[in-house]
Amino acid sequence: MTPSSHPSVPTAESPRTALSQDELKTLVGQAALKYVVPGEIVGVGTGSTVNKFIDALATMKDQIAGAVSSSVASTERLLALGIRVFDCNEVARLAVYIDGADEIDGKGNMVKGGGAALTREKIVAAQSDRFVCIADESKLVEVLGAFPLPVEVIPMATQRLIAQFAARGGTARTRLRNGVPLVTDNGQHLLDVTGLRITEPRDFEAEVSQWPGVVTVGVFAYQRAQICLLGTAQGVRTMSF
Repeated sequence: MTPSSHPSVPTAESPRTALSQDELKTLVGQAALKYVVPGEIVGVGTGSTVNKFIDALATMKDQIAGAVSSSVASTERLLALGIRVFDCNEVARLAVYIDGADEIDGKGNMVKGGGAALTREKIVAAQSDRFVCIADESKLVEVLGAFPLPVEVIPMATQRLIAQFAARGGTARTRLRNGVPLVTDNGQHLLDVTGLRITEPRDFEAEVSQWPGVVTVGVFAYQRAQICLLGTAQGVRTMSF
C-alpha cells in the first residue's frame, strides 16, 4: 500500500501534554491519511472522530477517486467538502475503511453503533481490504461490554429481543430521541444493551446475529480492525492486529 502525503502529527517521540478529547480525535483523523491509497475510493465511517478524518481528507480530495460512506450524515459532510460519494453497489471493493469505535480490545474486536450507523458501517467494512480504527485512548478496553451494546432491530421484535438479552444477563432498552424511538437510516430501531461482558466476541456476534428480528449487532469481530490509531497524551499510538 502506498502511503499518501498527510499533515504532521505528534508521535510518541514528540510528546504533548493535556490534550483534550477533541484534540486527540483531530490527531488520529489526520494520522489516518497515511492509510488512504491515492487514486482509490476510500470507505468512510460515521461519528465525531470520523468527522475529523473527513475534514483532513478534504486536503487531499484531488488525490482520491471519492468515498463510500456509512451514513447520511457522513455523506452530507463529504459532499459539502467537495468529495464525490459513491453508492456501495457501484464499488466492487475498497482498499481501506476508516472508522471510529465505541470500544476496541487488544485483538481489534470492537463495539460500534453509538452513532446509530452500525449496519451500514458493517456493510462497508465487509467490502474493504483493511479496517483502520481511529479512536482516543479511552476506547481501549480489556473486555468488550462497558459501553452499551447497540443492536439494530426490526421494531416488531423489540420485546422478544429484550427478553433474550435478559436471559443472557443484559438489560436492553430502546434508544430514544425526543422521547420516541430513534429511527435509523435504514428505518429500524436500536436497542442499547448494558450488563454484558463479551469475552468471546466472534461467538457472541455469530449467535446474536441469528436471533430473528436482529438486523445487526454492534460487535465487530468478523469485520474487526487490522490497525488502530489511538490518540494518547504522547501522540498517536499505532496498534496492529
